[in-house]
Amino acid sequence: MNDKEILNEKKYNKLIIVLSIVIPLAVASLFGIKIDVELPVFLPPIYASINALTAFVLVLAFIAIQNKKIKQHERLMKFAIILSVLFLFMYIAYHMTSDSTKYGGEGFKKYFYYFILLTHIIMSIIVIPFVLITYVRAITNNIEKHKKIARITFPLWLYVAITGVIVYIMISPYY
Repeated sequence: MNDKEILNEKKYNKLIIVLSIVIPLAVASLFGIKIDVELPVFLPPIYASINALTAFVLVLAFIAIQNKKIKQHERLMKFAIILSVLFLFMYIAYHMTSDSTKYGGEGFKKYFYYFILLTHIIMSIIVIPFVLITYVRAITNNIEKHKKIARITFPLWLYVAITGVIVYIMISPYY
């Protein structure tokens, strides 16, 4: 890695820190804002589908890199990032225009739901800097460090995508 790449990575690191703090805080603060607008579509099944597609794309990207298909891996990872950003916008739009749905299950299902929901929320916050750092290390050509952090980022991100679908499936009867 040359000096220019190191400087670029350091520049990106400041942005990563800012985004890793601002995104969760913005999402949390927007929950307190309600806009009296009726959306033309019901978003939860759409953004749950985006989560499912993200999980699928992440697995395809993993397979691509295992098979040394670097360009395909790169395109798939960019698509996964776009899907995650699209999910985030839809998620925020839904929660700014709709009341939160209460889970109505009981017993073990209730505890399982809240465990999945809580770990999903925590991991969705934790994964933000991991995704950004992994991406920056790829675009700055710091491939060895990219590979090292990608081994952590992939399962975290996959967990967030899959548990997002599970949360939707479990709460969907109560909408």
